[in-house]
Formats: sequence, C-alpha cells, structure tokens
Amino acid sequence: MSKVLIASDHAGLPGKETIKKTLDQMGVEYEDLGTNSEESVDYPDYAERVARRVAAGEAERGILVCGSGIGMQIAANKIPGIRAALAWNEETAKLAREHNDANIVAVGSRTTPQETIAQIARTFLTTDFAAGRHTRRVEKITQLEQHKD
Repeated sequence: MSKVLIASDHAGLPGKETIKKTLDQMGVEYEDLGTNSEESVDYPDYAERVARRVAAGEAERGILVCGSGIGMQIAANKIPGIRAALAWNEETAKLAREHNDANIVAVGSRTTPQETIAQIARTFLTTDFAAGRHTRRVEKITQLEQHKD
C-alpha cells in the first residue's frame, strides 16, 4: 500500500484523529491534508485536496471525514478518476473496494461511532478489488465521466 491521503473538515476532526491512530497501528504511511482545528472550514476544499492528488496517482487511496461523510463524497466524486464511496460500517467499506474499486472512502464523524470509523479505515485499506464481472461495471463508470454532452 502506497501512502494514504487523509483530510477532514472541522466536524470530521475527531474521526480523522481516530483514523490516524488506526493507520499508525497498521504501519501505513499517510499524509494529513487538514484541517487541524475545530474552526469552521468548507469541506469541498479538503475533499478536493485529497481527490486531485489521488487522481494524479500521488497516492493509491484517500480517506475523507466530515460530519456525515456525504458532502465529502459528493465533492470528491466531481474529480475525474475518483470513485469515492460513503461507508457507514465495515461491510459497506468492503463492498466499496471489492465491487466498485473505490479509491476514496468518506465517513461521518457525527454519524458513525469512532470504533466503527477505525474498522472502516482498516477494511478499506486491506480489501482488494474483486475484478471479474465488476471490472466491466467500473469501466462503465469511467466512461460516464468521459462522456461529454
């Protein structure tokens, strides 16, 4: 696993700190792209920081945290090449990787228990893409973002 990029907004800060501890325990190298305070910030700025660098190949995967995870997921998915999934438990993190080859996972620090957030991060980073029939589907997603109307 190459370096993982992580970021949060102010609401996601507790979840991001949980993820950092989990990554340290796993021995996974990561870069924290902010925020580092509880002062209100705009989540799209942090989602973009991670998503652009993942899309550019600077990191294999990213993890984003806001209050619900929804805003981060929506913003990250605006960047071509990103397949950001919202995960609320270990199973959704696993399926995001196995079936969708998600390269970013978004979680909600206000909606998901901290222990579950740690499980989501661990599962997201240790689950491989299942390929097979899922490859065709992921390729169709890529075609959608390349289609210009």
